[in-house]
Amino acid sequence: MSDPVIARFAPSPTGFLHIGGARTALFNWLFAKSKGGKMLLRIEDTDRARSTQEAIDAIMDGLKWLGLDWDDEPVFQFSRADRHRAVVDQLLAQGAAYRAYDTVEELDAMRASALAAGKPPRYDGGWRDRDPATAPEGVKPVIRLRVNNEGETLVDDAVQGAVTFPNADLDDLVLLRSDGTPTYMLAVVVDDHDMGITDVVRGVDHLTNAARQIQIYRALGWDVPRMAHIPLIHGPDGAKLSKRHGALGIEAYREMGYLPVAVRNYLVRLGWSHGDQEIFSTQEMVEAFSLSDVGRSAARFDFGRLENLNGHYMRATPDEELVQIFADALPYLPGGPEAKAKLDAGLWDAFRVMLPAMKERSKTLIELMDNASFLLVDRPLALDAKAEQALAADGTRERVAKLAGRLAALPNWEAEAAEAEVRAFAEEQGIKLGQAAQPLRAALTGKMVSPPIFEVLAVLGRDESLARLADQAG
Repeated sequence: MSDPVIARFAPSPTGFLHIGGARTALFNWLFAKSKGGKMLLRIEDTDRARSTQEAIDAIMDGLKWLGLDWDDEPVFQFSRADRHRAVVDQLLAQGAAYRAYDTVEELDAMRASALAAGKPPRYDGGWRDRDPATAPEGVKPVIRLRVNNEGETLVDDAVQGAVTFPNADLDDLVLLRSDGTPTYMLAVVVDDHDMGITDVVRGVDHLTNAARQIQIYRALGWDVPRMAHIPLIHGPDGAKLSKRHGALGIEAYREMGYLPVAVRNYLVRLGWSHGDQEIFSTQEMVEAFSLSDVGRSAARFDFGRLENLNGHYMRATPDEELVQIFADALPYLPGGPEAKAKLDAGLWDAFRVMLPAMKERSKTLIELMDNASFLLVDRPLALDAKAEQALAADGTRERVAKLAGRLAALPNWEAEAAEAEVRAFAEEQGIKLGQAAQPLRAALTGKMVSPPIFEVLAVLGRDESLARLADQAG
């Protein structure tokens, strides 16, 4: 029986959780769940100058919002620096690492010489076999790995296949900086080993790092975890993902009114496929996910597809569940706190009544809030340009006044009764129903697009509806 799978998501808290990192977390989470294993969280906060508590909080909040729970307590890499240094001492003791006393000027000259020769800059191994007694005064050494520079290093990758790197191209990488702080390369290997990580799933931009890290594993006599390097995400034009494409922090997608289930479903299809299926429940994702179905080509981010998928989930979500999702999201939406205050003041029942109609025409929670704006606005309504134009037509405001009088006489204030009255009014006036209903819509909502206008009349109630019509009547 094989050992249980232990995967990890290991972000650097130098910024928020971006969309590529969110997909990496999702793939790790799905892989671990599909194998009945664990996904651990490690915060790689060794860059003290750029790591912030704000970013740590944003990463964790983003994962929670997406529904990607991690197992066990998070590991903070910086807190393990003593362990990293102890491993370097072990490597020095066994001759697998050495102290290098190169000055900054010597390293700059080395780099310039390599570039002038058209070669990639790499350390020339000058201190591999030199006597430390010859070290220049006042230079604190770095500790470098004594890389095996003969033969090849094979990365047997679950996504990219077998990838080989000539060892001659892998220079003696720094394990410990001159100030005694561990490097990323060393810390990742030690932490993955100590955390029992069996599978490393990360972006293909780390593939070269994998070859270097394998050298560290071998020097320590440790088992190398299985590796899978997933494709990058590009924009719809095939260019590197930028902010205009969607390379935003995951919190931005919450603020744009997307549902976490839709974002999760969209992300899983960026680089992974399961036949022609597009819509997945969480359980279906877990059951279907396999690294063998992850492609090698860069995935393309498309806001249009995300929006359409979000619209599907908006329509498919049961009304009461969507009410709760909307209420939870309001503090994060532009204008949401103000909308929440008004809804909390007694408008949630009206919102629930209108929700079936509103969600049919909403692709995001922001659009849903916009469609509900007729409930939330203060009198007198601010009309948009099209509503203003519709009411400005000759005789329209007078017609609204007459229609308001007819509606005021209704014994029962219901959508069906209002519709029958407006139809009768249009017939008597010799106009089409739209010529009566559209000015009514403009006066009641301030817009020319809204939920069904007779339902709007009913949910606003007699007093509010007649007051709004009076505000706009001629």
